[in-house]
Amino acid sequence: MTDLTDAETDALDAAAFRRLLRHLDENQDVQNIDLMILANFCRNCLSKWWLEEAETRGHDMDLDAARLRIYGMDYKDWKAKQPAATPEQIAAYNARTKGC
Repeated sequence: MTDLTDAETDALDAAAFRRLLRHLDENQDVQNIDLMILANFCRNCLSKWWLEEAETRGHDMDLDAARLRIYGMDYKDWKAKQPAATPEQIAAYNARTKGC
């Protein structure tokens, strides 16, 4: 790997994260349960991770603000646009999380 400064690494990490958020925003048809089945994380996980990092750095933040950052909209509005999980998705999720 090229020798990068901490600042350069942080800038690349931030850019990649913003790109991930854009990608998720452009693919809202991918439900959180699909992400959990395939990758064992979802937009809610990202929201919670973002919140934890903000709190670690002394920022007064709440989950709604973190979700707004990750979802790009109010969580209840995003959730209202999503279809209910199918029985097949729920079964796949439950199979994925067994023993965790």
